Amino acid sequence: MPSFQSPPASLLHKLRSARAADPEHLSEALRMLEVCPLTGGRQNHVYAAAVDGTPICIKIYKVDDLRRDEREWAALNLLADHGCRQAPAPLWCDLSSPQPAVGMTLLRGTSLLNLDPPERRAALKGLAETTQRIQRLPLSGPLTWDRHDSVALYMHRLTRTWPAQLADHNDDPLTADMRALLAAWHDSGDAHMLARPAAPVLSRGDANLVNWLQTGDGTACVDFEFAGVGDIATDAADHVEHISARHIPDADWHDLLPDLGVGPAERSRFAAAQRTCALRWLAVLWKQRIARAEEFDTQLRRVRMLQRDGWSA
Repeated sequence: MPSFQSPPASLLHKLRSARAADPEHLSEALRMLEVCPLTGGRQNHVYAAAVDGTPICIKIYKVDDLRRDEREWAALNLLADHGCRQAPAPLWCDLSSPQPAVGMTLLRGTSLLNLDPPERRAALKGLAETTQRIQRLPLSGPLTWDRHDSVALYMHRLTRTWPAQLADHNDDPLTADMRALLAAWHDSGDAHMLARPAAPVLSRGDANLVNWLQTGDGTACVDFEFAGVGDIATDAADHVEHISARHIPDADWHDLLPDLGVGPAERSRFAAAQRTCALRWLAVLWKQRIARAEEFDTQLRRVRMLQRDGWSA
């Protein structure tokens, strides 16, 4: 368990003020503060800084209904309480500000996506071990909320949001194909399968492989701002079908399923979640089908393969 510190009030005040100033001068302001922006913060902002000579990570959150700051602070504390070294340790929080912030230890390692295939397979096994360790933790406080990107959110996108978007593009040459894929998904019964109760577990809520690092303590992960209640089969399907995983061979994932907790009893739910996740990503990429044409085409082939042949490895 880390030693908790008070927020570095002066640094936080200057950092928040710099962010509120002219964006053209932000880089210079950060340089003067000796604060370095980090990538991967999504809609939040993440920085590396040194406090009393110790490198730390400072995350300043977007404020919305997701309550990202509360989720992440609760998850980091829970992991620390249970001795998990495969995640940042919480240092301090300042959640009452209009720009809520959390300080945590700065994890260093090699991105799983940058590893050579043999090292990546070992790191994927570590990912599965860390995932299962997270899933065994007790649910409490903000972590009893559904994770972001929940099954319910996937259902809404595929039954409401995307059909409405397609209706606004009746003349698009791809619209008929997209509707056919949606119809096949409706007819498959996948939605009914995923509507069945499943044992709740703690989920990170974000399967992007960019958040996984190979460190001296094994395969570690960052970003718990979407953490909440999920289930084992859907978590596994999210990892396999996240668009960041497209260059990883299916055979590597197939061998990993038992380590992800997917046994024979979970295979039907996993398959339904897999097809649903893949189609959800196609819906996301459809909105950017011109700017991200190659990714869209890859995802389209993926969905067609899963609907036609199922997953084989």
